[in-house]
Amino acid sequence: MASGHRVQGVLQPAPPLTDQTITLGTHVPDLGSLHILINHFPVILTIVGTAALLLAMIVRTRGSWLYATATLALAGVAVVPTFLTGDPAAEQLHDTWWVTQKAIEAHGDAADFALWGLSIMGLIAAYAWWRAWRSALDHAAPALPADGGEAPADARPFRNGGLPVWLRALVLVSALNGCALVFRMASLGGDIVHHSEILNTTPRPASVPVPPAAPGER
Repeated sequence: MASGHRVQGVLQPAPPLTDQTITLGTHVPDLGSLHILINHFPVILTIVGTAALLLAMIVRTRGSWLYATATLALAGVAVVPTFLTGDPAAEQLHDTWWVTQKAIEAHGDAADFALWGLSIMGLIAAYAWWRAWRSALDHAAPALPADGGEAPADARPFRNGGLPVWLRALVLVSALNGCALVFRMASLGGDIVHHSEILNTTPRPASVPVPPAAPGER
């Protein structure tokens, strides 16, 4: 059947599809699409925060500890909306022939562990950030020796942000555990499509045309 619209009983051809005919409503992401947009935030924040934490343990400055703990705390916040939008994203893949339910469930199980692990890590890091921030309010900044010698006793609370050893160790352990969790979660998430067993073992259907070669590949 020809496409178009009728004007006084005469079928008129439909106008060509252009960029102007695409409405803004088609660009509004749903929850499933939102998951694709934000799912890298907890991964990146955890990795960057852990790297900053290792640097803070070397340089031992208050500023480095504030940055590292704030980044890890943000990772704990970012994992919540990422997790909540995961189920709508999974529902959009249920009817696709190239995705297996086993891959979706494996990613979902890893996301459950990541949610709890990163949430606990975020709470610990937020408390450590508060302790480091309070240390500047509770103590006046002392003068450090210009020759790089031993710092006076009143300067030592400012080393490592004034955080006790047990709290620094707790932040480090939770951050390393968070890195392991997000690595597994992200790897299994990539397996859903990028390493799909069906796509890797199923030949291209004859009805699907071969994509044209890029310039310079011929």
